[in-house]
Amino acid sequence: MSIRVLEEHDAAIYQAVRLSGLSNNPEAFGSTYERELSFSLETVAERIKPSQDKFVLGAFDERGKLVGIVTFVRENGIKTAHKGNVFGMYVAQEARGRGWGKSLMLELIRRASLCEGVEQINLAVMSDNEAAKKLYQSLGFKLYGVEVHALKYQGTYYDEDFMVLRLDRLGN
Repeated sequence: MSIRVLEEHDAAIYQAVRLSGLSNNPEAFGSTYERELSFSLETVAERIKPSQDKFVLGAFDERGKLVGIVTFVRENGIKTAHKGNVFGMYVAQEARGRGWGKSLMLELIRRASLCEGVEQINLAVMSDNEAAKKLYQSLGFKLYGVEVHALKYQGTYYDEDFMVLRLDRLGN
């Protein structure tokens, strides 16, 4: 198992995993498979290009195959720069139940805590995704709100739970 920050040259493998997530779990994402299928590799490369306040982590199995992704983006407002957000967490179905999600999130938390001034990490998770919520809670994330009917996909509404991890409570 290895985890690293993805770079622009990883655009094709990232896009394949992202499209898999959008196809297999369409209710879990704000975007759609159909929308992102049309993205050029240049667009994807720009989306994953790391910066001081944004990175995409990739988890690679023992064969070097990308099996998990997660994105961190720091907010850039004057009054919100103390917060970062988790987006697009996905572990391929064949790799689930092996600790990839936890490893990705632990690395995201570690790297986010190195961003000067970041005090908390926020995320949204589908209210009925018990496995993901259990993972986030095990890492110290706390529920702070629920948005009813946050997403609507093919006529069905999905609620989202909002969770926060205060980095100053981790002893950093």
